[in-house]
Amino acid sequence: MPEGFSDSLPLGRSTLDRDAVSRDRPGVLEDSWADPATRVAVLSGGRALLTEDGSGLALLPPTALPDGALLLYLGRTTEEGDPPVGTVVLGAVYDRPPVDGEWADLRLDGARLSARDAGLFAELLGLANWHRTAGFSPRSGASTVVGRGGWVRHPDGFEAEASGEHVFPRTDAAVIMGVVDGRDRLLLARNQAWPERRVSVLAGFVEPGESFEAAVRREVQEEVDVRVGACEYLGSQPWPFPASVMVGFIARTEEPGEVELRPDGEEIREARWWSRDDLRTAAGTELLLPGRTSIARAIIEHWYGGRLEGDW
Repeated sequence: MPEGFSDSLPLGRSTLDRDAVSRDRPGVLEDSWADPATRVAVLSGGRALLTEDGSGLALLPPTALPDGALLLYLGRTTEEGDPPVGTVVLGAVYDRPPVDGEWADLRLDGARLSARDAGLFAELLGLANWHRTAGFSPRSGASTVVGRGGWVRHPDGFEAEASGEHVFPRTDAAVIMGVVDGRDRLLLARNQAWPERRVSVLAGFVEPGESFEAAVRREVQEEVDVRVGACEYLGSQPWPFPASVMVGFIARTEEPGEVELRPDGEEIREARWWSRDDLRTAAGTELLLPGRTSIARAIIEHWYGGRLEGDW
């Protein structure tokens, strides 16, 4: 089966069975932590512990780690190997590194990890980021505790749990789009906060009551004063920094031929149309392109038709 756009997205890959049924089993975290067959992915300061050779995520037995972590039920393995198929995988989140070793940054290292490890890392980091900000109920203000294997928080106390007042993980949808003009050139822009030479495609959060396509059209008009019509969905991937899913599109300008760009001056400082020849020459020298873990890089190379040099 040929690889499509979504198959190429580093954080869109995953082989783990999230095993949602087991999350609801009373005592699932305690029982799994007590089982020597369980394996644990370790997170501290937003970074995940790697194997000794640095080739992938370390999956340790619980006995190799100290108590006191925030435990999360991540699922079960589905691939032959070490650990074997069906192994329970927990996430353990520590305030400080509990062991010595090499630690990975998902934004920088996600593209080089296997599908299993990239999916595990994204799941673990997204959940950990949510727990960090969900210590109190947005409805009542009461302090919350972990439930359902780490996938729910509820106000402390049996009565609150029985009342059904639960806080669930959230994901914020954002659109990200390669905008192409009537001459088949790609729009690349520099954010106000970025250094010289660093560019990317446009992106923005979806607003309440708005479709993905409407968000694409609004963001492009707001940021560079260009109207786009046709929006082609490409694919999506999680971006847990802290809690987004990036939904990718190719959008085409309504006007044929040359279209003037007017950066808003607040978020976007510079914007320009690039032909394939110009981009190939500038990538890695005049321009620094988004890192390979990002969907932005995938969109650019999808339009270009191949690999480009010049990472952030």
